[in-house]
Amino acid sequence: MSPDSPAKKPRVLVIANQKGGVGKTTTAINLGTALAAVGEPTLIIDIDPQGNASTGLGMARAERKVSIYDVLTGQAPLADAIHPTRIPKLSIVPATVDLSGAELELIDAERRNYRLKDAIEDYSVHGQSPFSYALIDCPPSLTLLTVNAMVAADAVVVPLQCEFFALEGLTQLLNTIELVRENLNADLELQGIVLTMFDKRNKLSDQVAADVRGHLGDKVYNTVIPRNVRISEAPSHGLPALVYDLKCPGSQAYIKLAGELIQRERVRAMAAAE
Repeated sequence: MSPDSPAKKPRVLVIANQKGGVGKTTTAINLGTALAAVGEPTLIIDIDPQGNASTGLGMARAERKVSIYDVLTGQAPLADAIHPTRIPKLSIVPATVDLSGAELELIDAERRNYRLKDAIEDYSVHGQSPFSYALIDCPPSLTLLTVNAMVAADAVVVPLQCEFFALEGLTQLLNTIELVRENLNADLELQGIVLTMFDKRNKLSDQVAADVRGHLGDKVYNTVIPRNVRISEAPSHGLPALVYDLKCPGSQAYIKLAGELIQRERVRAMAAAE
């Protein structure tokens, strides 16, 4: 790459919600798989100490020799932590339990909020990144790890469970995004909100969906992810649902979501070019 060539940086999307159990990791794994399946090389960055995205993509803990912990603490460049998965065009930066101690280790570190952003930019400059998208799977809390993810991100994708307290938690998350935008990453956008665990037999799911759409309009994806047992079973086999059972309703929904996300990104890119 010549010195005058622009760095090819992936579009970085953080999958975030301060509430647990809403489908963050499921969305990261299956959206990443769907993007890869339509020809968009995708990197999943697992920044949750539980490491569920890594496990859900079939990566044994013994295989995680270099992880996101090593990247954040400056012990390895991002390139060394990228591992291929069994899905073509999909790679992962795994997490290990060491990540739970990273916040204490970084408390006095220089640019502690920018560690992930700096690592991605350094990789893009020196490695001419082959990825179209990087999806960051966050822990279910506002920690230094989540802040690093939002600082590194271009936009946030919010999985939102169709349940009674959904809007209350969403308000807290939107406030967090605004704080990050005001103080650390002025370019951070809300890419979209995806309704998860939708049960068409339950009137509450319809009511929550109507309320969220009423408040946030076209920021809510048209695609909803149904409550589906095959999606729940897939991680125990170390597989995305799209590989475990492509024809199940959950897999088909994630394929539609990937198409909708790509279309939104094209519209955004065209608007930015004008």
